[in-house]
This record gives sequence, structure tokens and C-alpha cells, in this order.
Amino acid sequence: MKSPLLTDLYQLTMGYSYWKQGMAEQEAVFHLFFRRAPFGGDAAIVAGTGPASEFLDGLRFSESDLAYLGLLKGADGEGLFESGYLAYLAGLDWQLEVDAIPEGELVFPNQPLMRIRGPLLQCQLVETALLNLVNFQTLVATQAARLCAAAGGDPIFEFGLRRAQGPDGGLSASRAAYIGGCVGTSNVLAGQLYGIPVKGTHAHSWVMSFDTELEAFEAYAASMPNNAVLLVDTYDTLEGVRNAVKVGHKLRAGGYELLGIRLDSGDLAALSIEARLILDEAGLPDTKIIASNDLDVTKIRDLKAAGARIDIWGVGTMLVTAAEQPALGGVYKLGALRNRDGSWKYRIKLSNDRIKVSNPGVLQVARTRDAEGKVIEDLLFNEAESRLPEGSSELLVPAVRSGCRVLPDVSIDEIREQAMKSWAQLAQGSPVVRIDEGIEVIKGQLLKTNGFAA
Repeated sequence: MKSPLLTDLYQLTMGYSYWKQGMAEQEAVFHLFFRRAPFGGDAAIVAGTGPASEFLDGLRFSESDLAYLGLLKGADGEGLFESGYLAYLAGLDWQLEVDAIPEGELVFPNQPLMRIRGPLLQCQLVETALLNLVNFQTLVATQAARLCAAAGGDPIFEFGLRRAQGPDGGLSASRAAYIGGCVGTSNVLAGQLYGIPVKGTHAHSWVMSFDTELEAFEAYAASMPNNAVLLVDTYDTLEGVRNAVKVGHKLRAGGYELLGIRLDSGDLAALSIEARLILDEAGLPDTKIIASNDLDVTKIRDLKAAGARIDIWGVGTMLVTAAEQPALGGVYKLGALRNRDGSWKYRIKLSNDRIKVSNPGVLQVARTRDAEGKVIEDLLFNEAESRLPEGSSELLVPAVRSGCRVLPDVSIDEIREQAMKSWAQLAQGSPVVRIDEGIEVIKGQLLKTNGFAA
């Protein structure tokens, strides 16, 4: 997947046109950001900037990449790209300087999650891949944070691989869900690749493979006494709980414990309350009740409000697909071009829809925190015109220099800890988010120049 061809064709056709017009090497600055926070909220948890930086590290066009591009045809049946352009791509000296907000940080609309600076052609070619890597993971990490908040601190497992958009979507979702606060995943490959704890026991098919439910439970417990979580709703849920109790007593006699039961259908509030009574009366107060069945933020909140006795939540489809809002809508916009004399020529995306008017400049975010690390204020400013305000720190940090990743290695557990800490701050109120006056002045001038009301 690490190829410059992980892009839309129009990036390559624009690159070709820049090359033809002698503009390929002109220095440019692009910003990757979202206009509205997802799920109707105020903020998001940034994720994917680490993998995006890894994608850019040592990026090259291979011989097979260029051979494929040479096969593409235009409407006249001739080659879409001339050989000189393909030779240029073959010898491309990647000079991108990319700054990114570290994963796990709280981010707000119109703040650049990544700032890409370098030759215009190179900046253009990586747009699609960066949006793909950052948009989806930021969306899923934010959804996971919302789910964890709804669960009030109860553990949430991500169980969504089978419903994810392909293997790559499944892996990205597992990673992002863990960053957002989930405690584990059913995705074994994600566990291997990212060090995420993996969880899982058996499905309905296991129970249906035996003549009776009790026989199935006993066989599973005998095979895996150290991983005994029993799915109890294949036939009659409460009878399934009673059968699980029988197996729990046998496990205890052998020196093990029934770790949990899982409810996957029906009235989860009522069933969990009754199941808890059965387990407690049977002397199994430490056996956990796990719930699944297309859970989302609203269902979890409603179940908590109804007094459900659920200890652990398994969330799949609504997490890995972010079904409430299946796309972040992040964009990648040109903010500035370098003139021959070294000065900057600012660029603005205009629209009759005010929210789509971009912020010009070489943008940076100044973040001010209190003594405990809580975000107090964010200021979006133009680094080419203004200095970092005293007492604040730059939120965008070096990620790639001259085509090589320089972002410090941070473990996924450290990222997760930062994300959970960041999201918890929203419960104490959103910080102040401002745009520097200098940006507003430039923006007003560009709007007026282009015939728009400032």
C-alpha cells in the first residue's frame, strides 16, 4: 500500500500539468483539516498522522509504478503522460517538510492536522493518501472516545472486523478504536501489528454444533478453562445463564473461574439485571456480563440509564464504520505559494458557503495549557507573519523532513493515554479557539480582491 499510486488520477494529471507549465518546483504550503467536528460535537481526537508520516518516509515511484502510468491512455488513444514526465517522477527528490499534530491530541475545526510544505507537485501528489490515512482514523478514534464516555468508564471491546470496509479498513479501525479508549479488539492481526490486547471466545455456531447448550458450554470450558466466557443467548437466554452457572461451578472445582457471559440479543437491560441476580445467587459475583448487539452511543446511554447490569461492552459495526457519520470530511487546501523573491503569495478557497472559505497563510496552532496540562486556548496564526505567543507551544510539530520521517516514536499505549486524557477535558468545558487577527486581515483582503464581501 506504500506507493505514490495510492492516489486519485487527478493528482497525477495536475502534477503533469504543473511540470508542463514549469511550476513543479514552486514552493507551496497545503493544510489538511476538517471544517466541522464529527458527530455534531465540538472537537475530535486526531489519529492517523503517525501512519501518514510513515507513508511519506522514503516514498518513491517504483519501476512497476512508472510502467503502469506509461500504459494509461488519453481520449485520443495516445499515452496520457509523456516519457519526460515519467522520467521526472523516476528521479524525484522528495523534499517535503511536513508538520503534524501528534496522535491523541484534541483538535478543533479549521486547525491543520497536517501542514505540507515543499515543491508544488510533490505536495499535490500526496494529498489523497494523507486524507485517507488521517480522515478515517480520526473519525473512528473520536467515535471510540464518545462510546467510552457513554459507558461511563466501563471497558469497551472493538468487535468490528467482520463488518469493516475491507481488511485495511478493519486494521485502521482497530488501531484507531484502541487509541480512542477501547481496551481491546477481536482483530488478531491488529493485535500482532500494533500490540493491542486481543479478546474473544466462541460464537453461536459452537453451541449449535452440540446436541445441547450445556454440553457445548462444558466442552468449551474443558478446552479453554482459562478463557471461559460463554455466549448464553443461542436458545433461551436466562436458561443459558443457568447452564453457564453449572459450568462455572465445575470450573471452580478445577481451580478456574467463569470469567463472563455474553448477551447478544433481546432486552439487554432486563436480561442483564436478571442474569446478575442468577450469577450472584449462585456465588459467582465476579463473573462479568458482556453485552453486544449493534450497540452505539445512544443505546449504551439508554441502557445505563435503565440500570442495566452490564460490565463490559462489545461494539462492532457502529464503531468501525462510524455509521452515525461515516466520513470526517477532512480537506486539503493550498494556503500559500512562494514568489521568486522569497515572499509568500497567499491563497484562499472561496465559496458562497461561508464555512468552505479557507484560511490563507502558513498556518500553525498555538496551544496554551494550564499547570496540569489542560488546554486553555488555541490560536490559529500565520507563521509567516506572526510569532508564537508567549506562554504557548506549537501544536504542529516536525513529522517529515526531506522525505524522511522525524516524528518521535510513541507507543500506541502512550497515544491512547493522551487521547483519553484529552477527551476527558471536554467534560470540563471546551477551550477557547481563536483565529489570529492577521489571518482575518489577509482573508478580508483576498475576499475583497476576488469580489466577495469580507
